[in-house]
Amino acid sequence: MDDAVAVAPGPGRPVQPEGQVPLLEAVGIVKRYGDFTANDNINLQIWPTEVHALLGENGAGKSTLVKMIYGLLQPTAGEFKWQGEPIVLTGPASARARGIGMVFQHFSLFEQLTVAENVALGLDTAPLAGIDERVAEVSRAYGLPLDPKREVWRLSVGERQRIEIVRCLLQNPKLLILDEPTSVLTPQEVEQLFRTLRVLRTEGRAILYISHKLDEVRALCDTATILRGGKVVGTCDPRAESSQSIARMMVGTDIGEVRSDGSKKLGAPRLVVRDLSLMPDDPHGIRLEGISFEVPAGEVLGLAGVAGNGQDELFAALSGEVRSDRADMITIDGRAAGRLTITDRRRIGVAFVPEERLGHATAPRFKLSDNTLISGHVAGSMVRGGFIDRGQMVAFVDHITKSYDVRKGKPDPEAASLSGGNLQKYVVGREILREPKLLIISQPTWGVDAGAAAAIRQAIIDLASRGAAVLVMSQDLDELYEICDRLVVICAGRLSAPRVTRHADRGEIGMLMAGVGIKGKEDAHAARA
Repeated sequence: MDDAVAVAPGPGRPVQPEGQVPLLEAVGIVKRYGDFTANDNINLQIWPTEVHALLGENGAGKSTLVKMIYGLLQPTAGEFKWQGEPIVLTGPASARARGIGMVFQHFSLFEQLTVAENVALGLDTAPLAGIDERVAEVSRAYGLPLDPKREVWRLSVGERQRIEIVRCLLQNPKLLILDEPTSVLTPQEVEQLFRTLRVLRTEGRAILYISHKLDEVRALCDTATILRGGKVVGTCDPRAESSQSIARMMVGTDIGEVRSDGSKKLGAPRLVVRDLSLMPDDPHGIRLEGISFEVPAGEVLGLAGVAGNGQDELFAALSGEVRSDRADMITIDGRAAGRLTITDRRRIGVAFVPEERLGHATAPRFKLSDNTLISGHVAGSMVRGGFIDRGQMVAFVDHITKSYDVRKGKPDPEAASLSGGNLQKYVVGREILREPKLLIISQPTWGVDAGAAAAIRQAIIDLASRGAAVLVMSQDLDELYEICDRLVVICAGRLSAPRVTRHADRGEIGMLMAGVGIKGKEDAHAARA
C-alpha cells in the first residue's frame, strides 16, 4: 500500500479561534541513533482542548517522539514550539515547568512506598505537607479512587495507573501525554478514564493519546496522526474512519483475521484446579474461595473479570509464586503440583506470561539472553559442564525476534530498552516457542499494535491446536470472545460456571463480572459445558 495521504481533520476537531497558535508544535523533528533514523521530519500540531491520537505499529517512532516532547531525549534536528515560541526541553523538569505531563506505559513507582509517598516523589516544587489530603481530593474530583496510605505493591495495574495520572494532575498540566492508558483496564475503568479525560478537556487542557485500541481512539479523539517507519503517513479525523482503514494506514497493509483450522480435538485435562482456597498475604488482597476448573489439551479457556478480583492471586497460585495448602488442589498432567516451585512447574512443561512484563516477566536491566536463561526456557541445553553457552541464548533471542517481529536496536539489548509492545512480543514469543504443554498467560496483547495482537492471538490458537492447554486471563472481552473456546468469570475471588464462548451472552458476562450470579462454591464449578 502507498503511504496514506494526509487529510484535513474533520468536524470532530475543536474549532480554533482565528489567530490562535497550537499549544505544542513539532517542526521537522528528526532523531537519529547512529545510522538509524527513529523520527524522520516529524511535523505535528496539538491544539488547546484537543484530544490528539498518536498512532503507529510497534517501532514506528511514537515513543521516541513523546520522549522528546517530555524532555527525555533531544532531537537531532528540527524544533519544538510552545504556544508559538521555540523551546528547548532540557529534561522532564523543564517539560513539567512548561505544563507538559506524561503517564508512561511502564510505571515509575516504588512498590514498598505508599500512594501518597510515590506521588510526593514525583512533584518538583509542590509542598509535601498535606499530600495525603491533596491526593484524596484530586482522586475524588476526577473519579480516580485511591487510598493515599496504601502501599503500591498491594495495588492492581489499574490502580497504579491512577497514581501516575493523579501525580500529573497535581502539577496542573496544560498538555497531558498518555501512553497506552487502557491496555489493562476493564471496560468500566476505560469509561471512567474517558469521563476524566473529557473533564480535563473542558478545563482547557490538551491530551496526546497513544493507543493501539482503535475503537477507543475513534470514540475519544478529535485528530489522529499516524506514524510508520518514523515518518508521518497520515493525519485524519478518526471518527470519519473505520478501525480497519486506520489500521491499514498504521501497518501499510490489511490485517489478517485470527482463524482456527476447525479441527480442534480436546484431550485429557492438562490443568485441573479443585477447591483452591487461599488467604492473601495482603490484608487488602482477595481471598480465593473454592476455585475449581479444568483445561483439557487443545482448549483455550478465557478468564474474564474486573481488575482486582483475584486474577493476580490466582496467577500466583498457578505459577507457584504462592503455594497451595494441599498439593492436589492443582494438578498438571495428572501430577499433584500445588506445592511445586515455579522452576519445577516449568520443568514439567508449564509456561507463564504474567501481566507485568517489566519487572515480573523480565529483569529490566538484564539482556534478553540473560532473561531467557533465568526464566528457565532452555535449561539443560545451554548449560554444559557448569558453563553457559551464550551463543545459544543469543541465537534463541534471534529466533524469538524473527518469529514475533521484535524490533530492537541491538542484537541482545536490555529488556528495559525495548518499547512496551516489543517487550510484550518478546515475552510471549519466549514462552510459546518453548512448545509448553500448558500456557498460563495474562493480558497477552497489552500494548501491542493491531497486527502484532492478531499474530499473538493466532499463536495462542495454534499452540492449543498442537495439543497444549491454554488459560488466558484478559480484561479485553473482545479478545476473549475471539480466541477462547469457553469463558469463566472471576469476581471477589470466586469463579463462575463456564460458558461456551460462542453461546455466551455479553450482558450475562457483564453481570457476572459485577458479581451477579456468582454465589459461591455451588456455582464455582467447572463441569464441561
